[in-house]
Amino acid sequence: MGVTGRLREALRSGVFAVTAEIGPPRGADLGAIRDAAAVLRAWVHAANITDNQGAQVRVSSLAGSVAALAAGLEPVMQMTTRDRNRIALQSDLLAAGALGVPNLLLMTGDRPERGDHAEATGVFDLSSGALLRAARALRDDGVLLSGRQVEPPPDYLLGAVDLGSGSPDRVAAKIEDGAEFVQTQFVFDVPAFAGWLGRVRDLGLDRRCGILAGVGPIRSLRALAVIAGLPGVTVPDALVRRLRGVPEDRVAAEGMTACAETVAALRELPGLAGVHVMSVGHERGVPEILAAAGLRPVLPTT
Repeated sequence: MGVTGRLREALRSGVFAVTAEIGPPRGADLGAIRDAAAVLRAWVHAANITDNQGAQVRVSSLAGSVAALAAGLEPVMQMTTRDRNRIALQSDLLAAGALGVPNLLLMTGDRPERGDHAEATGVFDLSSGALLRAARALRDDGVLLSGRQVEPPPDYLLGAVDLGSGSPDRVAAKIEDGAEFVQTQFVFDVPAFAGWLGRVRDLGLDRRCGILAGVGPIRSLRALAVIAGLPGVTVPDALVRRLRGVPEDRVAAEGMTACAETVAALRELPGLAGVHVMSVGHERGVPEILAAAGLRPVLPTT
C-alpha cells in the first residue's frame, strides 16, 4: 500500500489504529512538517495537520497535508468552519481531493478572540455538522451545496471530534452527518472513558464509526494546568499527585510514562478503534510512548 489509505484500511480491518498530530509552522518553510513526518511515518497510520489551531495564523492545513504526503506520511487534513464561508470551504474540499489528501477532520475551530488576531471576524457560515454533510454529498453524489454537479468528485475518509464524555447521542449525530471516524478529547481517566465508550457500544455506534481516544503526555506542571482547564478533560487526582510528586526536571519523563500506561489500558477496551496521540511540538516522543505501550511500528523502520 502507498502513502494513502492506511487509516482507512486499519479501521476497515480492525487493526488498532494510531494517529498523531502536527502543527504547521508560523513561517514560510515546510521543513518542520517534513521533520515531523520522518519521525512519525513508521509509527502511525496517519497524522492530523491542524488548521490554524488556537486561532493563530500558521501555514495552511492544505499545504501542510501536501507536504506530509510528499514526505511519506498520510495526512488527516483538519478543516474548521471559523475562517471560511461555504464557497471557500467547498473549494478546499475539492482541492484536497484533487491533491490526493485521503482524510479530512471537520470541526468548528477555536474562537478568533482566543488567538493572535482577536479582532478577526469569525465566519462560521456552516456548522461542523453542515460541513460534514456537504463533504459527504460532494464525495458520494458529486454535488455542491448549490445543487451543481462536479466531475470527478473527490474521495476521502471523513472524521469528526467529540469530547469522549457525556451523551453518546453526539457521536450518533456526527455519524448521521457522515463521520467515519471520531477523535476524542484527551483521555486521562480511563474508567470514566470506558463507561462512555460502553454507552457508545450499546448503541452499536462503534460498528459504524471508528472511535479513536485522544491521548497525550503532560510534560510540565504548566501544561498540567492548561490541559486540566480544557473542555471535557478530567485529570484524575492520582495523576496530579504523581506529576507534582516528582522533581520538576522529571515531570516530562513521568508524563510520558503515564501516557504510555494510558495507551496500554485503552488498548484493552472493547469497541475502541485506536488512539490519537497529541504531542504537538514534541513529535519525537510519540514513538517512545507507543513502544512503551506495547505497540509496534506500522511500517518497517529501516
